[in-house]
Amino acid sequence: MEQNNNQLPRTQENAPYSIVTLVLGILSLVTGCFCAGLVLGIIGVVFGGKGKNAVAANPEKYKGTGMLTAGHIMSIIGTILGGIALLVTIITYAAGAAYFSWLFDLLSLDF
Repeated sequence: MEQNNNQLPRTQENAPYSIVTLVLGILSLVTGCFCAGLVLGIIGVVFGGKGKNAVAANPEKYKGTGMLTAGHIMSIIGTILGGIALLVTIITYAAGAAYFSWLFDLLSLDF
């Protein structure tokens, strides 16, 4: 005897925040050489963490988490690049200020 199932197959959703995390991860990598990568990367890491927690709480509801994982990893890399860029910027400005202060003291131009 054949069973008649009138139930529709369950469709799984994308992991929550996966697209947002992916976009922020890409933007943090692109702007990682600037200090904006630091901010975008941190926001991407936060959204990626929220998405991973939601998937862990209800794994059968969501399909592959590839976009979420890729975005999370790119956000972490973008955060590191942005932090390095900020550190290099601060060191460069400090060294430049010290050099010009030393140079002006050396020259002591009195007009």
